[in-house]
Amino acid sequence: MSKHTTRRELLIKGGLGLGGLALNGLIPGGLNAAYASELANGSADPLAPKPPHFAAKAKSVIWLHQDGAPSTLDLYDYKPQLEKLAGQEVPASFLKGIKTSTQGGVGKLYASKRSWKQYGESGAWFSDLLPNLAQHADKLTFIKSSVTVGATHDISILKLNTGDLNPGRPTLGAWTAYALGSGNRDLPPYVVLYSGKKEPSGGSVNWSSGFLPAVYQGVAFRSGPSPILYLQPPELVALAQQRDNLDLLKRLNQHRAARYPQDTELQARLNSYELAYRMQAAAPESVDLSKESDATKALYGLDEEATRDYGTNLLRARRLVERGVRFVQVVTGAVDIDGEDQNWDAHKNLERNHAVHARAVDKPIAGLLADLKSRGLLDSTLVVWTSEFSRTPYGQSGNGRDHNPWGYTQWIAGGGAKAGFTFGETDEIGLKSQGVTVDTYDLHATVLALLGLDHLKVTFLNNGRSERPTVVYGEVIKDLIA
Repeated sequence: MSKHTTRRELLIKGGLGLGGLALNGLIPGGLNAAYASELANGSADPLAPKPPHFAAKAKSVIWLHQDGAPSTLDLYDYKPQLEKLAGQEVPASFLKGIKTSTQGGVGKLYASKRSWKQYGESGAWFSDLLPNLAQHADKLTFIKSSVTVGATHDISILKLNTGDLNPGRPTLGAWTAYALGSGNRDLPPYVVLYSGKKEPSGGSVNWSSGFLPAVYQGVAFRSGPSPILYLQPPELVALAQQRDNLDLLKRLNQHRAARYPQDTELQARLNSYELAYRMQAAAPESVDLSKESDATKALYGLDEEATRDYGTNLLRARRLVERGVRFVQVVTGAVDIDGEDQNWDAHKNLERNHAVHARAVDKPIAGLLADLKSRGLLDSTLVVWTSEFSRTPYGQSGNGRDHNPWGYTQWIAGGGAKAGFTFGETDEIGLKSQGVTVDTYDLHATVLALLGLDHLKVTFLNNGRSERPTVVYGEVIKDLIA
């Protein structure tokens, strides 16, 4: 940092603009001089559609984050050997390479209490917790050798979304918006939907644009008629008056920008104001379900209390990708279980916890896949089912499971994924991945590849360093691509 750096320059380069699209948008430092100049004089549009590096298989992503980390040993990863060894100490051979336990130490092996069946031509295993999703077995591409770093929710969720263990990097959704621009000029390219009474674990850092321009950060849509806070103009302010105010503000800021071409804050802010103005009509319509048929609403479970909240978010997600939104991040919220707000984090009473959460998501996710397929959208929409990690095959608290970052299941569907296919596996008790593992970086690289993007070529100059979505890691798992 130069000793002549001003306070304003420091704030701009540090990317400290935390306001939403409708309020604020600082462009952090690191842009090349030509692009910075274009932004300053208004000739560059950061949301303009951009071509992919090669032919894309998917146009949009619906990212389904199961907050709290479900036990995939009780959903998808059937382990007969775990049933045989239940109640015994974990054999030392399975613990090789695991340096520490997570929270509760290494308990005795704890077998799934669910019943299991194989489904579809692929013969994929599902427990009885997911009877509706099981009917779509041949649409899914299982990744059963998933691994991550860390076993603390906030840290691992941050890695899941940004590829880093510390705040400050852009999320995958922000990189997607940056690389491809907007598919609908009246909506943000990156939208976040979450259920429950509060923000998900880790909060808005998990849909941040990091050091990318703030216009690429995720925009959180709430439930209700006003999905974005403060989007509507104040009472007694007509649209014409609001338009005149924005035009005057634009002229004044462009005048200043012409005098100070290195100050990119102004153009970023103007882009945010303009998008917010256009969103006043488009955003409420995009999430208005009143025109959806009763049959469609029932497909997502909107007619049942247990599935209504999550089903509403998934139906809204379909409407958003239908309207050109590039990346929709849907996060499960905490639900009331016996008087206590809980997510999937089942250190105790796993059977009760997972029965409630599985019921809440099973029908809506199955409905989403069926609806996308019937509308011809599944081929162009990549659905990703993921979590920050999973849970151990050994028990905790007598009836729960601890955190497991060493081996677990995720899946993708549609968008050019190889349907009805399983990649990788865990060991006989479901503790560690075997063979080729798939880390967060590999998943990100593969998702970007399905969007037509080479993760090595999606770059942004930040503080003199060329940054990319997968940091310095990541390989495309070509076996997952049709």
